[in-house]
Amino acid sequence: MKRGPDETRGFTPRKRLGQHFLRDPNIVRKIVAAVQPVPGAQVVEIGPGRGALTSELLARFPDLIAIEVDERAVDELREMHPSLNVRPSDVLSVDWAVIAAAERPVYVVGNLPYNITTPILFALLDGAPSVVEAVVMMQLEVARRLVARPRSKDYGILSVAVQLGAQPDLLFRVSRNVFEPKPAVESAVVRVAFDRGDRPRAVDEQFLRTVIRRAFNQRRKTLRNSLSSLVPDGVSLPERWSRARAEELSPPEFVELARFLMP
Repeated sequence: MKRGPDETRGFTPRKRLGQHFLRDPNIVRKIVAAVQPVPGAQVVEIGPGRGALTSELLARFPDLIAIEVDERAVDELREMHPSLNVRPSDVLSVDWAVIAAAERPVYVVGNLPYNITTPILFALLDGAPSVVEAVVMMQLEVARRLVARPRSKDYGILSVAVQLGAQPDLLFRVSRNVFEPKPAVESAVVRVAFDRGDRPRAVDEQFLRTVIRRAFNQRRKTLRNSLSSLVPDGVSLPERWSRARAEELSPPEFVELARFLMP
């Protein structure tokens, strides 16, 4: 018999994997309802753990793929859902183009481990255009960074990087009381539509990320000082940039700045 998302399963959360298992069926339904793929898309659940979302997702998407690194969860998911395509893998090593090999757009859903949320988001960004959209739960603080605007306290590296390749929307907050074990922070569910932001054109993306990272790592300094090592010899930053600080630039302005600084 299938068990509900609030029932205790046969293994305990592992701290090193950042596992916090969702137990509230109402939140489960809200997350699953937020997944709205186009016809013919491939839905992929990342980090299903005890399978709180999996039953509801399978009911809507019979060819669901589940990516899970915890071997205990893999065994239990296969036992509970014999038809489920479970792939034992670290999500950071997934080749999204392979999953989309049949030219099916990929829609991702999952409760992201807090300790690797940012690397997963960057991996999904790099997976576009194979990955079209993600509905994912994360720490509320990180969700606020994703949607932050220039000149706000939450605006930073993640804000710029994600908004250049996607359109993030904070859908709803989630109390820490609906998890086992209970995390120390609140969470939020975010929809990230990839390749719908101000995606960089005619600029090396790794160099662009270097510019963004250097600027925000010394955010109290003006760009003239924080980016001094990237400015080519004999070149001066235009006035509009030299006296500005990182949080004052919009994502498209960072692209323009990176183009100016490219060797």
